[in-house]
Amino acid sequence: MITISVCMIVKNEEKQLRACLDSLKPIADEIVIVDTGSTDCTKDIAREYTDLIYDFPWIDDFAAARNFAFSKATKDYIYTADADEVIDPANIRLFMQVKQTLLPEIEIVQMHYLNLMEENTVYSSKRELRPKLYKRLRTFEWVNPIHETVRLDPVVYDSDIEIRHLAEGNHVRRDLATFRKAIGRGMRLDKNLHSMYAKELFIAGDEADLSAAVPFYEQSLSDPTRSDDEQREARCVLARAYRICGRVSDFVRLCLRDVISVPCAEICAEIGRYFYDCGNYEEALCWLSDAISETQPVISIFVQGSDNLNLLADCYERTGDPENAEKYRRLADEWELPETV
Repeated sequence: MITISVCMIVKNEEKQLRACLDSLKPIADEIVIVDTGSTDCTKDIAREYTDLIYDFPWIDDFAAARNFAFSKATKDYIYTADADEVIDPANIRLFMQVKQTLLPEIEIVQMHYLNLMEENTVYSSKRELRPKLYKRLRTFEWVNPIHETVRLDPVVYDSDIEIRHLAEGNHVRRDLATFRKAIGRGMRLDKNLHSMYAKELFIAGDEADLSAAVPFYEQSLSDPTRSDDEQREARCVLARAYRICGRVSDFVRLCLRDVISVPCAEICAEIGRYFYDCGNYEEALCWLSDAISETQPVISIFVQGSDNLNLLADCYERTGDPENAEKYRRLADEWELPETV
């Protein structure tokens, strides 16, 4: 049977920490808690479960905090958890089965993350596989009988374990501020962070957030080393920023450049909202319909969700089509995140 270190970074989690740790006790051989500056009872609650509690000054870097937590682990595998996650009894049993039977060559175990937040989330489905359990010490080995090479890709196992995400709110404001600070320090966002920043902006970015992001995404758009996906994300963010900030000529130029290739749902939706704000509801209807039914999202599935469905319904109402207006209001009421992507 493998042994497991549970590693967590926390700050002001008194409302949720106990439920999380209660669910982790059965699978943990040690629990490592790294506190990044709590001012509530978080550390008092943590002491009920472990003596391995460390302070780590917050430096706007989650990776640094998690690396510090991992450095304190001593068991075979490390399970990384957030305070708003809970594993129910049925999945604790599945976890114990994995713990008892995991093959030594497996280096990462993925688990199903259940997103129970219907709104204000960067996730595109209710259920997605995530790496959660990591082998603490990796062994490198040679593979292939000829032209041998060191195996670098980790051996990953997709388990059936489900983890419930029970967040009381979201951390978008904190996350957007962290992105701005990282960019201000001259950090180049990798492909994943480039996408996550765009998602956060689309979920909750206001005019100030979008305006602050414009220089970064304008630079990204002109950077030949950025991938096609990153370039499309940049166009989507800039289209929304230009529209909201009233930069009409920049908005039109950017949208025309996008739709002459393969239009995406985000750009079509931005064009639809532009015409809606201008009072041209027939034109808005066309573009919103394309956003919802004829194109694919680049950044967020929410672009095809309730907000734009309701806006489309309003366009139908204003253009004298109450039957379709009612249809799309009903679709807006019924819309929810897909189970999986």
